[in-house]
This record gives sequence, C-alpha cells and structure tokens, in this order.
Amino acid sequence: MIGNSCDNFEIETEGSDKILRVNCIGCLNYPSIEDSETCMEKIIDHLISVSGISTIILSSDMNFVYPPDQTNLLDELAQCFLKLEQEHEILKYPLVNNPLLAKQIVDSMSVIKEIILNYFKKDPIGTYVKTIRAYREEKAKNENYKDDFKEISDLQLSKLETIKDELGNTTLIKSIGDRIEGYKIGDREIYREFFEPSIKPNFMFTRLMMEPPLKAKEIDSYNIGKFDKTEVVIYDVPDEVSKKYFIHPPEFELSDDDYELLTAAREVLAKHKPKKEEFTDPVRMRNIFFKISRDLIEEIAKARNIKITFANVERIARMLVRLTVGFGMIEILLEDERVEDIYVNAPIGSMPIILKHADYGELRTNIIPNVKDSFGWASRFRMMSGRPLDDANPLLDTELETPNFRARVSIVQEPLSPQGLSFVFRRHRERPFTLPLLISWKSITPLAAGVLWFLIDGGRSMMVAGTRGSGKSSILGAIMVTIMRKFRIITVEDTLELPVTYLKNLNFDIMGLKVGSALTGSSSEMDATKGIRATLRLGDSALFVGEVRSTEAVALYEAMRVGALANVVAGTIHGDSAYGVFDRVVHDLGVPVTSFKATDIIMIAQKIKTPDGLNEIRRITNIVEVRKHWEKDPFLEKGFLSLMTYDAKEDKLKPERALIEGQSEVIKSIAGNVREWAGKWDLVWDEIVTRSKACELIVKYSKENKKPEMLESDFVVVANDAYHKFFEKLKNEQGYPESKDLLFLFEEWLKNRVKKIGKGII
Repeated sequence: MIGNSCDNFEIETEGSDKILRVNCIGCLNYPSIEDSETCMEKIIDHLISVSGISTIILSSDMNFVYPPDQTNLLDELAQCFLKLEQEHEILKYPLVNNPLLAKQIVDSMSVIKEIILNYFKKDPIGTYVKTIRAYREEKAKNENYKDDFKEISDLQLSKLETIKDELGNTTLIKSIGDRIEGYKIGDREIYREFFEPSIKPNFMFTRLMMEPPLKAKEIDSYNIGKFDKTEVVIYDVPDEVSKKYFIHPPEFELSDDDYELLTAAREVLAKHKPKKEEFTDPVRMRNIFFKISRDLIEEIAKARNIKITFANVERIARMLVRLTVGFGMIEILLEDERVEDIYVNAPIGSMPIILKHADYGELRTNIIPNVKDSFGWASRFRMMSGRPLDDANPLLDTELETPNFRARVSIVQEPLSPQGLSFVFRRHRERPFTLPLLISWKSITPLAAGVLWFLIDGGRSMMVAGTRGSGKSSILGAIMVTIMRKFRIITVEDTLELPVTYLKNLNFDIMGLKVGSALTGSSSEMDATKGIRATLRLGDSALFVGEVRSTEAVALYEAMRVGALANVVAGTIHGDSAYGVFDRVVHDLGVPVTSFKATDIIMIAQKIKTPDGLNEIRRITNIVEVRKHWEKDPFLEKGFLSLMTYDAKEDKLKPERALIEGQSEVIKSIAGNVREWAGKWDLVWDEIVTRSKACELIVKYSKENKKPEMLESDFVVVANDAYHKFFEKLKNEQGYPESKDLLFLFEEWLKNRVKKIGKGII
C-alpha cells in the first residue's frame, strides 16, 4: 500500500493480468475516470509509476472495473506524458541574462507548464485543443520576432508541435477525429464514450457492464427468479447480428445496511472451507448453508443494531449461499426458463458470458466472469460429482441441481483447452416436457402425439435421434410422462438430465441409476454397459437411457430384445436419419445387425434455421418404423417405413399413406395383443385419432383459458389417467367405447378442471 485515500493502491496479479486496484473509500470525488478530472489525473499518475497494468479497479462502495481496452487508452496517455517530460524535456528552457528575453521565456514556460502540469492528466483531449490554440497564437507572434526573441519563439513552436504530435498519435485523440474542432474544454461528455466501467459489489469477483451499448434499442424485458426478481433486458444493437442480454441482479440493489450485512457475513463464511463430504448431497448442503447464513445475518444485524425484516434476512441469505457455496451470477442466468445453454469461454475474463436464448438465439450478456470464480466452480463440481478434473482427465461432465433449476455441466481444462478452464451449462426445464406442450410449440402435430401415445402404451422400443440441442432429451422426457403411473420406470444416465426427481414427486414409480461417463470414465462408478445390464435384474420395468454414446449400445439392444412386447425401452443417440442411426449403432458402436432389429421406432429431431439464419426452431421431422424382414441393409432392403414426415412448406409433421392405410407392422403388432383391436385397423386408427384429439383438446383449453399450466406434466399425467379411466368406464358400459362418447367425457372433465385450476387446484 502506498499513500492514503485515493492515493492508496495495490497491484494484484491474476494469471497474466496485472490489476491496479485503487482504494477510493473516503475519497471526496466519485470514483469515475470518465466523470472526474481529479480521478483521471490520479489514475494516470499511478500508471506512470507502475508499468504493464491491464485492468483498473476503483474500489468504493462498489468496484468500478475498467477492462484492458480502456486501461490501454489511459496507459498510452501515461507513456505519452513520460515521453514528453523525459525524452523531449518539454519543460526545459535555456537560461538568459536579457530581462526582456527572460520574460518571454517565462511566458513560454508558463504556457507549457499549464498545458502539461495542469491539464494533461486531467483532460488530455482538452490539452490537445489547448496545444493547437497555443500553437496558432505563437505562430502569429513569431512573424514579428527577430534574433534571440525569434529563436525562443521557434523553440516554443517546436515544443507545442511536439506535444500536438505525440498526443495526436494516441488512440484516444485519433478516435475523436473531426469532433476535436467542436470540443469544449472541461466538457467530459466525450470521455463517457471511451470509458465505461463494469460495476460489481466489492464482495464479488464477477463483474457486470451496467450501461447498454451506444444506440442500443430495448426490444424485450421480463423478470426471472422464483424468490428474488431480476430484470432481464434484451437489446438490439445497430450493425451487430447478435443481440445483448443484460441483467441487473438483486446484489446491486441492496441498501447500505443490507450491503454491510452481506459483506460482514461473507467474511465470516469465507473462513469455512467446505469438505468433500459436504458436497455429496448438494441440495441438502445448500439448505444447511442457507440456515447458517440466515442465523449469521440475524446475529450481525443485532450486534450492529440494524433493523431488518425476516423476509430481508432470507433474501440476503440466498445471495450469501449463491456467492459462497453456489455459482454466483451463473445461477441467476439458469433461473431464466428461456435460457437453453450458457457458455463461459477460455481464457476466462477476456469476454462476456454468452448464452443461447429460446427466442433470440445466441446472445452476449453483460456478465464478465473471473478466473478466481472459475477455479472455485471447478473445485466444487469435482467434489459434487466425485469425478476427476486434472491434466490426465481434462474433461468433466456432471450436473447441477438446485430447488430452482437443473443443468448439465461440461468443463474443459488444460491441456485439452490450452487457454484454461471453460464451462458449458445446458439448462433443463424444471418440469418435464409433455406431448401437449410439444404440440403447442409445433414440434409435433396432434396426430403425431396420438401415434406416440399409442406406441408408448404398446410398450415399443424407441430411439430418439438428432443433433446436439435438437430436443432429444425433451422428447424422451415427454415419453416418460406419457407412461401410465402404474408401471415402473428405470433410467440409466452418466450425467443426470432426465426428470427423475420431478416424476417421483408426481407419484411415478421411478428409479434413477447413475453410471460412469463414457467420455472420461471413473474408477468409482459402474460403467454404462454393466449399469444397463443390471436393470434387467431389477424387475419388470420400462427402461430409459439418457444418451447412447459408446459400447453400452450393445447392452441397450439386449434390453430391447428382452423387453420386446412388454415395456418401453428408449434412448437418445446422435443421428440425422434412420439410416444414420443404423450406421452409427451397427458400424460405429458394434451392435449386431440382428440386434438392431429390436428397434421398433426411430424419431428424428432437428433444429431448423429460419430463412434469416438468426433463429432456430425444433421439430420432429420423421417417425420411422424399423421392419423385421431385412437381413443386411435396411435401406437397400426397404427395412425402414416412414410413418410421418415433416413438410417444410406447411411446417408440420404429416402422415404417410403407409400409416393411414394400416401398413405399420409395429402398430398392428400392438393391436394383435388386444382382443378388440386384433385385425380391426379401423378401430385401431380411430383410437389413435381419438388420442390425438384428446391432446388437441388440452392445448385448446389451455390457450382459450390462458392456462399454460394445463400443458405441464402436473396436469397432463392427471389428464392421461382420466382418459384411461373414461375408456375403461365406457368399455364396461358399451363393450367398446365410442370415440365421440369418450371425447365428450374427456372434454367435460377438462371444463371442470379449468374451473378448479382457477381456484389453484391442478
């Protein structure tokens, strides 16, 4: 530490970055380089005394962070000052005995001293303007001078020209261009174009850019957060393809007392170093820390005689958990249901966090992460997952679950990522998808939902294929929701993505198994192949495999063959067509051709770009049946039967003739096991259409009554149960239900439910 007040500064190193942190607490001037000439002067003084600074932080009640590009502008001015003072000896004049000549030298020196000593560091733009004006005035005088007087005037002109040239070559002055002519000395408005700090509480490492870009236009805004609301603002910036995503988190809206409590409590908790065993149950650990934080804040408030409400205690405690054992601003972003992916790229701190938005595509946020934060995140994920992350294992796949969201996390470090740690967070919907919800989003049609519902109740084996981010896991979740709750479900995943916990809360008989990652492996976890085979010993169950990546495919197909005609066996896999799935499963993953025939249905999910290339929509583009008569190549031997195909012009999934005319062997096989349907395609097709209309009715009543909760799993599982009960009731009364009677009962039930939803009952 050097000096006192705003003269107080220290140098911090963060990787290759050298940070100048200036203590502005108690300073009479507001800590703003752009607004305060005194502040600018102090900072340039510090940069003159210390070289190689990449970032400037002014610490007061908040931290004002000036990133490298802005720091470089100031450092360039500091070096310019040094060059003028030392190399050009700009303040040095000759000694003379002639009193008149001496007066001219004193006048000349006073002009230079005023420019250099009084203005340069405070207002470099004003200094440049003053220099130009002084040069013009001296040039006019120079014509009337002779002999020694002219020599002194020439020296003055030379010094002024040197100042003008050196300053004129700095990036700041070059950037102003023609506007220099209209510049009013002392007006600091122009500095705000070049210096705009990101602001963060001084207990946070992550920083925020608070002001939107110049000429940015607000196109959308909404609030996120289950407990503490955070405003999200979407900006469109001229000449930029990508829009901006700005948040103003609750940490930045604290009163002075709240801020004092949070800072003091954080200092206490920072001394606690969580142990590995504390992270074995992250949700429980967070609950414990929340209670500890709440008690601690109440104690500090009482000791400092600060009055605080219980609601505010809990609000600050939630922030404290997020900033200590949690993941800071990342958690706020993950509370946004419209956020799909979050990218924290290496080298961390060099660019803002980027996210994928459901409505606006890829957006740059106003959040700039910090290396210290990233190391803390990586350490926590290692402990939570029990998986290694080191030079020998530079990739870690795991999950993050809190009461407010679920996310899949991928972490990469050196040597795989030469520039250091990087993170990808894939947000999972809090509630699982449903067939009616997919209909409302136009991912499928009502008829497709009816077909899938029929296939699911028929216990068929299915593969959901598509590219990354095409919605494979969402579709798999919708299939799980559609299974009747009387059946048992087992899931096998290496990273927990399927909505097991949520379905348990909906009274599903479901058990989730976690196996070792196919990408990294782990000595402490069972490999996926053994995990899938183990499920065959766990009783009669539907089986869902999160993603088929490697040799576990062989075990999955064993399960499909064993589970045929009994329960649903389903998984996701990368592939863009039915043949692409066959090629990957057989040729890449080593599943025998005969085993592949255990697949009944392949669904292809795709992300489809809009014509402008800026947005994407998710659609199921093909539902394909795998027939059983072929021997070597299902494509050449017509082993694939397309049941439904996406029509780009109409933007919908349309039935093929083969489906309408009853050529599906899989559907006929399901019907063959039901006495009333065997050999009666008209009744089978009527049942599929009836189910599709039931799904359509749910979507219709949700839209008409503005009840989006009717599309969610909490409602849909109850609606599915109701449909089956009405079917059974009419079957007992009529021998076989009339579709119109079934739909009538179902619609009447929906009408009554709408009234109950209005009273808060699902």
